[in-house]
Amino acid sequence: MVRRISRRTAVRLTETRDTPPAEAIEAAAFDLFARQGFQVTTVRDVMHACGLTQGALYNHFSSKEELLATIIRSTQVALERELAAALAGVGDEPVSQLHAFVRAYTLRHTRKRVEAVVANREWEWLDAPRRQEIRASRRRVREMIMRILERGHAAGTFRALRRKERDDVKIVAMAILNQCTDVAYWFSSTHDGWRAEDVADLHADMALRTVGAPPLAARARANDAVAAE
Repeated sequence: MVRRISRRTAVRLTETRDTPPAEAIEAAAFDLFARQGFQVTTVRDVMHACGLTQGALYNHFSSKEELLATIIRSTQVALERELAAALAGVGDEPVSQLHAFVRAYTLRHTRKRVEAVVANREWEWLDAPRRQEIRASRRRVREMIMRILERGHAAGTFRALRRKERDDVKIVAMAILNQCTDVAYWFSSTHDGWRAEDVADLHADMALRTVGAPPLAARARANDAVAAE
């Protein structure tokens, strides 16, 4: 039985026909893995969607599994790079760092929804060594926010963190990350008219409230009031 590719996919992937084959294959894989799942999607599905023969895949990837590993790895690398850039753009204050981190993380999950869904849902289909590689990247991301939380707790800024024990900090970090990760599953600027930047700002402020720190906008108003006295 030949699996039919939806008209929506065919229209969306028409643009990939003028791109280099490897990029076209990756774009098709992202779309199909997100909608159908890695296990259900066949090599034939992917190659038909990007207008290439089935054998062309093996000029760039040794298997469907390597294709999955490649696109998830690229997503994780981009995420780590964007988070590091966001933190480099603010000072050392934990409040500013947490806001910048969560905002960048959420923006990634609004602007690259398909990539985020595949990376977060399908990575466990990888073989053990590749899972370990992706798990290490995910752990580095978690460690970034945990260090911010620990510094904020030590400074007395994040008052909702009752203790500095790593398990407590880890739970709070995972709660914040999971809230932002889920944005990829429901965000739609086309249907709802929401701006990615507004959603990201809201999540950053919610993260600050979670740890007992006032949102940046509220703190700025308070500082202005004090200065005016």
